[in-house]
Formats: sequence, structure tokens, C-alpha cells
Amino acid sequence: MIYVAESAKQKIAEIRGSQHIADDYFLRVSVVSGGCSGLSYKMDFDNESKPNDQVFEDNGVKVVTDLKSFLYLFNTTLEFSGGLNGKGFSFNNPNAARTCSCGESFAV
Repeated sequence: MIYVAESAKQKIAEIRGSQHIADDYFLRVSVVSGGCSGLSYKMDFDNESKPNDQVFEDNGVKVVTDLKSFLYLFNTTLEFSGGLNGKGFSFNNPNAARTCSCGESFAV
């Protein structure tokens, strides 16, 4: 399962509204090579499912990921922080053995 915190849900709804993203689009989350720790998160809106996609819905948000990425994202929570640090979206990933100091990449 991939979880969506209330803070992330609110920001996703705000982005949908400001960019006029249709209701049939879902949030696609994936893991790609890169970053100072070796793996990085990628997030975008999409409306085309692929054969091996894993589909979840949490807190009213539909989240889709490919099977390979799901192996890294299992039990991860998507969060959003808009405080003084201005961090933005972040992934609370229990599978990450280490993360870089900026929180943009991780290793397992």
C-alpha cells in the first residue's frame, strides 16, 4: 500500500484545481535512478494505466505505480510540508536505508 497524508491530499486537490486537471487523472508515483543516494522519486498526473501497474486509493487519492517502483515504495506515505522550510512533497519511506540531506533521493 502507498498512503497519502492529509497534508498531501489537500495540496494535490489544490494543484488539480489550479491546473484544471480532470478527475480521470490519477497520481503516478515512481522510483528512478539518480540523485546523490542512487534512487529518486518521481511524481506526476497520468490517465493511462499500464499492464503491471499497482493501483491504490488512500484518503480519497488514487495512486498508481509500476511494479518495480512498488518494491521500493511499499508502505510509504506521501506527505506535504508548506512550513518555513518550504520542503514541499516528501516520501516517508520505511524501506530507505539512507537518504540524502535534501531528502530528494534514497538508497535501500
